[in-house]
Amino acid sequence: MEQPLSYEAAYAELQQIATAIEDETVSVDVLAEKVKRASELIAFCQGKLRATETEVNKIISQMERGSNG
Repeated sequence: MEQPLSYEAAYAELQQIATAIEDETVSVDVLAEKVKRASELIAFCQGKLRATETEVNKIISQMERGSNG
């Protein structure tokens, strides 16, 4: 069974893909596949960042309400 993807793992894979593309070590045959995977990883990371931002804002809001009460 596959482990759930973490932000760190997704980011590391994105860096590997970017480096391979920049170094031109990705063959034309797999370039589209790598770009598609990079797109999926970017969407995953953006979702994680949005969820984290929402959670942090909620915690800060609760802390502010608690200190004002």
